[in-house]
Amino acid sequence: MSFQSLGLSKALLKAINNQGYSAPSPIQEKAIPLILKGKDILASAQTGTGKTAGFTLPMLQRLSQGQSQKRRKVRALIITPTRELAAQVHANVKSYSEFLNIQSTVIFGGVNQRPQVATLKRGVDVLIATPGRLLDLQNQGFLSLSNVEILVLDEADRMLDMGFLRDIKRIISLLPSKTQNLLFSATFSKDIKKLATEFLYQPAIVEVSPENSTVDKINQKIYRVAKDKKTGLIIKLISEGNWKQVLVFTRTKHGANRLCKKMISAGISAAAIHGNKTQGARTKALAGFKSNSIRVLVATDIAARGLDIPLLPHVINFEIPNISEDYVHRIGRTGRAGASGEALSLVSADETSYLKSIEKLVGINIPTEVIEGFEPDPNASKEPLKRGQRQGKNNPKHKKKSYNNHSKRTNTKSSNRNNNRR
Repeated sequence: MSFQSLGLSKALLKAINNQGYSAPSPIQEKAIPLILKGKDILASAQTGTGKTAGFTLPMLQRLSQGQSQKRRKVRALIITPTRELAAQVHANVKSYSEFLNIQSTVIFGGVNQRPQVATLKRGVDVLIATPGRLLDLQNQGFLSLSNVEILVLDEADRMLDMGFLRDIKRIISLLPSKTQNLLFSATFSKDIKKLATEFLYQPAIVEVSPENSTVDKINQKIYRVAKDKKTGLIIKLISEGNWKQVLVFTRTKHGANRLCKKMISAGISAAAIHGNKTQGARTKALAGFKSNSIRVLVATDIAARGLDIPLLPHVINFEIPNISEDYVHRIGRTGRAGASGEALSLVSADETSYLKSIEKLVGINIPTEVIEGFEPDPNASKEPLKRGQRQGKNNPKHKKKSYNNHSKRTNTKSSNRNNNRR
């Protein structure tokens, strides 16, 4: 099938040709004709399948065929979970609208709002935004959503994971009662299906791969290892393999910072990217990683959404996620666009239950290996750490003692404050 056979305009076909694409991907084949007909969409597609063009191309065509306005107003709204993804989607919109009379912009937090406000005041047709900054500027009266015709929720599963459900509902409440709504998600979780029933009208269901499946071309492997030996093992693997462009996932921001420092101490150029980093630092780290001046990018799940790195060869889960669907998305950063890739996971005893859930989800027993000198601790607890619980402090006696000491310290501080007031 060709893009022309999908019913796209000459202006869009010219832009597609300039991008070097000759044939649509499966998600584009299925989604584009349905969106052109004005239908609501509930689409599931793994990362790297071309889903952004799948909604951008028909959206631009519908806007270009619509009634022109004397002053540009936001007619299409694309919501994404992260700044990086918002910027990436905007780059796509700009490329595909090159030969159309359509203006677009992107807004997100972490940067000065003044340039964003100035662009909005000049008028735009397509707005790409993260939820927080969008609602912030709307509350300040700098933008109106009363003319939106098309709403896209991109990577909706991640937005729910990040706690944006209330923001999404608030945004939807600000839209006209009649809009075309498109929901794209890496997975069809129960929460996604529930959200879909609330704001999609008789949606067409679009899937391009089995639900929650992992990309076939990715070579997956598990290394069972003691928790305190993970850092040594990952440094060994990267150094001895002389790997370049390695994306490493940690569960927390502090964990990402710690691992990054240890990598640098071991002579491996690395940078961390997470929510506490400024947008400038995140952009710089990503640019260095893409140009190969930085070998390792250590990221949290939230920050990694929207990272567009062609032909990324290695993904390492320093800690496997406690949400199984996140594993699918993490390893999907490699093996993109038909290329092969490698996804390795360092699994300690307390992550055993997480691993079982992941294997159940992806439907395979992932090959496991133990490297001499980095063996798992046979005495370690297989119970997963609870939120807020520190490593190695699993027994109740220790927790009780720690709590009592905390209480004493709190009482002492409180007493001192009272004495100072007197």
